[in-house]
Amino acid sequence: MTASIAAIIGLGNPGPDYTRTRHNAGWWLVDRLASQAGVSLSLNKKMNAELAQATLGGQKLWLVKPLTFMNRSGQSMQALAGFYKLPTESLLVAHDELDLPCGTARLKRGGGHGGHNGLRSAIQHCGADFARLRLGIGHPGHRDQVLGYVLKPPTSDEQIELDRSIDRSADALQVMLQRGWDRAIQQLHTKSED
Repeated sequence: MTASIAAIIGLGNPGPDYTRTRHNAGWWLVDRLASQAGVSLSLNKKMNAELAQATLGGQKLWLVKPLTFMNRSGQSMQALAGFYKLPTESLLVAHDELDLPCGTARLKRGGGHGGHNGLRSAIQHCGADFARLRLGIGHPGHRDQVLGYVLKPPTSDEQIELDRSIDRSADALQVMLQRGWDRAIQQLHTKSED
């Protein structure tokens, strides 16, 4: 069975100060998908987001970048879901993940926020039943260093690993939309020999 995903929402922070920071990994994934689909995201003031309708894996869906700051991402998600009458289960949220090594990506359904402010906001506004694409950025080693870490750009080596994981993730999402969740997980979670 193919996955019924109506929107892929990438979490990030707006503005030039944040563009290349680790916290914006979800936005990078949405940008990659938009490029693959040959669409451009445009501002929707009502939803406080950039969005585009795209066809991926033979399915039409929304690509979304909330323009709220990370800790208010759920507001844009709620506006989108309410306007287009999208059930929470049809949303997939792409976000940076401290608990995965840089360059690792994992798909997951439901769950908690794990301290991630964007997920906390999404759960507060939409419930927890959305799918997640977790893009590993690694951990700085101590929780007191997390804020500074996520708001800084990755090193050049980390950027290469992140770009590879975003490419693999974009491919896996195409597989998910064509051939189902289990096939996508199998492809994404099996470490490829690069």
